Amino acid sequence: MNMQDSNFQYRLFSARDIDRLPTRCQGDPDEIRDRISRIGASAMMVFDGQKHIGQLQFRPYVPNTVSPAGLYDPLYWMDFQGYATPDLPRNTLALFCYHVGQTDNTQDRDPHYFGKGIGLNLLDKTLEWAESAGFEAVIAKGCPGYRPIIEFMGGMPSDVYRKKGFKIAAVYVDQELRSIVERMNWECAPEKASEISVCIRYFS
Repeated sequence: MNMQDSNFQYRLFSARDIDRLPTRCQGDPDEIRDRISRIGASAMMVFDGQKHIGQLQFRPYVPNTVSPAGLYDPLYWMDFQGYATPDLPRNTLALFCYHVGQTDNTQDRDPHYFGKGIGLNLLDKTLEWAESAGFEAVIAKGCPGYRPIIEFMGGMPSDVYRKKGFKIAAVYVDQELRSIVERMNWECAPEKASEISVCIRYFS
């Protein structure tokens, strides 16, 4: 564990958390309960004492998912826009978004918690849990390694997934993300800054 992060506590999001902890981007409460009943959790959370400061959300993978509102719907994280993914085991977990610095149920983030290794530890602990829970594979959407985009999307760079044992199955330019990059006028090349990777890790 990152030593900067050694005082934080991690645990799974369970049904008893739905009415008292942030659920933004997790979906409808009944839908969350259903996912928890099927796989045991809907996110890995992190706390600073009693204060919720982040979570990594996940769902069972559903092939050919299409987001109803593009980047602005949680299902974006499982929508690979028609790019071929390999035939994955039926018991595959899809990683969704990282909410580092989330202390309430809004889009606001406390930057005090940035740069402390929280996102990496959320990923590590989620992978440990997924393997112990019997998942055969994990699929994730890798983001470009530009800080403004990482913060905007709430994702993890593709290079991080590579270092954690994921293989890159495909890379494509997300045209919606590209239009956002151009509109926001971030100092990065729009084509490279909008490259999304299909990242897959198998458990032996």
